[in-house]
Amino acid sequence: MMKRFEAALRLIAALSLVTATAACTLMRPPASLPPGTSIADARQTLGAGDEYPLPDGGTRLSFPRGKDTYMLDFDASGHLVQSQQVLNLQTFATIQPGMPQAEVLTRLGRPAWVFPVGYQKLQVMNYRFGGLEGDCMVFQVSISNATGNVTEAGTGADPRCSVGDSGKN
Repeated sequence: MMKRFEAALRLIAALSLVTATAACTLMRPPASLPPGTSIADARQTLGAGDEYPLPDGGTRLSFPRGKDTYMLDFDASGHLVQSQQVLNLQTFATIQPGMPQAEVLTRLGRPAWVFPVGYQKLQVMNYRFGGLEGDCMVFQVSISNATGNVTEAGTGADPRCSVGDSGKN
């Protein structure tokens, strides 16, 4: 009876260690990888991430983490050149009318949510971020259904906050 109990405790300890290790890997900030890290090692450490081609033949991996999105840029040989958190006012300022939707995705990554505006024949991509007004901000990018290009972009209040949610997700 005691041997079964000890075996059960060892199994629980082993499973706890595996779970803790997996959690630490998922919580590791993507920006913590050192320059020169291979794209294969980054994917193994952080998961697949969304992938976007860069003009110089390199690859950008995007890792959304709540109100942050980390972009990791790899050169054509597959080595990390730079990493940055892109959901900020500096990056938002680069989103201009006429820009193709693909370029917006390359700069900002996948939006938190998208909604259509039928009468204007466009879709609005929404990015949650911790802005100047606190945690209840979104950056919205309107994309024309006809051209696939940005028609306008700007910040606004996160609608989740207006219904009593603190927006801390």
